[in-house]
Amino acid sequence: MDSSYENQTNSKLVYENSPFSILVTGATGFIGSRLISKLSSSGYTVKGLSRQKIEDTVNVKYVQADVFDVEQLKNAMKGIETAYYLLHSMEGSKSEWQEFASREKIQANNFLKAASEAGVKRIIYLGGLVHEGSELSPHMRSRKEVGEILSSGNIPVTELRASIIIGAKGGSYAMLRYLVERLRIMVCPSWVKSLAQPIAVDDVVHYLSECLSKPETIGKIFEIGGPDKMTYEELMRVYSAYLNKNLFVIQIPFLTTRLSSYWVDLITPVKASLARPLIDSLVHDTVVTDDSITKIIPFRLKSVRESIDIATKEMRASPPEIEIKDEKTGFKINQKIIQVSLIALALIGTSYYWLDDRSDVFEPLWILGSAVWFSVIFFSVISIQNKTRLGYLMAGILAWVTLAFWLFDNFYVVFDTSLIASTPSDIMTIRNFIGIAVASITVIASHNLFHKVMDYQNKGRPI
Repeated sequence: MDSSYENQTNSKLVYENSPFSILVTGATGFIGSRLISKLSSSGYTVKGLSRQKIEDTVNVKYVQADVFDVEQLKNAMKGIETAYYLLHSMEGSKSEWQEFASREKIQANNFLKAASEAGVKRIIYLGGLVHEGSELSPHMRSRKEVGEILSSGNIPVTELRASIIIGAKGGSYAMLRYLVERLRIMVCPSWVKSLAQPIAVDDVVHYLSECLSKPETIGKIFEIGGPDKMTYEELMRVYSAYLNKNLFVIQIPFLTTRLSSYWVDLITPVKASLARPLIDSLVHDTVVTDDSITKIIPFRLKSVRESIDIATKEMRASPPEIEIKDEKTGFKINQKIIQVSLIALALIGTSYYWLDDRSDVFEPLWILGSAVWFSVIFFSVISIQNKTRLGYLMAGILAWVTLAFWLFDNFYVVFDTSLIASTPSDIMTIRNFIGIAVASITVIASHNLFHKVMDYQNKGRPI
């Protein structure tokens, strides 16, 4: 009999004799939900830990507990032999995110204390791929410290350190997907040249599940990555080629990770609070230097293109559920209003050059301002078509500036003196009042949409 099959069979017999002795934390998360599915379909009986109350399924019993409550954790771990630690604290509000490292330490300490008191025999932890001696980002340093905390007790820990994980609903993949899909010209900082070794989420889950039947993985740290090594820029180009799109990358060395995260927040539905630690972790190379786990758990790893293809098809087959909510002014209505109003502003603006009889409008400074104004409208319409907060922000700023400009152009109506140029004719005065009304509508629509999209982001709702 094949030794690997015998080990796996023996492992299952052990867990069958102790039903529901495997605990998976983060049961509803990106990795946890897949791992539970993998283990339960392989015949294991599993406990899934979540803050939410979830109905049990075949081979899966869900327990509700808060990792910040040691007593709740200890009760959840009764009878547990192996516990998977798949928790992080990167999401939440801005104030919560700024404290994510301290919260992750509290979680890890609570988990170790509860596991020790409950008699847990083994912990399997998924961390980030870091190298000793590197100047780590706060996110990667926290991942490393969590592993050290879990290993500081008497329970042996298996730690898997992964590079970028590609899979539907994953933060890194979502950031990649939205950036490439929405931008043909990418303005990027120097971190896009950092080398990574992306790995498919299913391959990560396979490593995690196989560790159960591999006693030689107990108490050790392993680095895991896919077969391809590439920079984040190359990763974006692979996805761009997958979509049959051309991608132009302009690198700006002084663009910091903080500015990059705000840019991602404005362009994509990925919040800055999540984008910041993800981008921070891309600053340094994350490639496998020790592939010893491939000899213990040998299987064919998926290429980056295969991983992208699987993730994309999965997203299309199972799009995120949309929370139905009654709104005073619907998103779709505001979306149509702002697009129509921006086009109307552009048409009204052209009247300066075919209806206005003032020579001022042909002066170089005026023409330059007009060119910038029309360009902003153009880029706003494109960004709004892609439902980015940047588009609504640009449209709002442009509408406020335009509103002020046309009010000042009609200044003479009340104060009998002109501010911007010579006094406009009667027909241009009427045109200004029409433009003021359209600009006001644009201001309202852009304000509504900007905050609606931000609300959707904070609640994790698709747009």
